Amino acid sequence: MPRIEIYTTPWCPYCVAAKRLLETKGAPYQETDVARDPAMRVEMTQRAMGRRTVPQIFIDGRHIGGCDELHALDRAGKLDPLLAA
Repeated sequence: MPRIEIYTTPWCPYCVAAKRLLETKGAPYQETDVARDPAMRVEMTQRAMGRRTVPQIFIDGRHIGGCDELHALDRAGKLDPLLAA
């Protein structure tokens, strides 16, 4: 299973949707709440090439993007191969 990291905030519906998709795929993930930790938000923004919105998702260190990009990968049939790596 690849290492999946997701930066979130507790009140973000897109974060919930992204986590739900990963859970339906049986893909465990490491969640980092950036709401109360400015240093973690800075880290997220740097890793996500300046993107400041949540969620920001990384699979094996590769920046996937946010919820929309994660769902687009799934619709295109490209998410399952990433999760099977």
